[in-house]
Amino acid sequence: MAYFDKNIILASEALENCSDEDMMKDWSLRSGDEIFFTLPKAAVMRSMNMNHMIHHRGQLSVFMRLLEIPLPGVYGPTADNPM
Repeated sequence: MAYFDKNIILASEALENCSDEDMMKDWSLRSGDEIFFTLPKAAVMRSMNMNHMIHHRGQLSVFMRLLEIPLPGVYGPTADNPM
């Protein structure tokens, strides 16, 4: 958790200091000389980072349901929250 907490702070600071122009600069996913794709950094943040985290959050909620663990209100109240 300490490693995660430290890196969240560093990532937040990096994003706060990043301009709109910086986020529109291209970023490439590559392996050596082979380039898989090139997109603006903002698109990579949305498609690869955020969507990927959302996907794994969904997987975690399925596993929690299968183990009969009440889900926390990730995007607001769930059926597990009392009304």
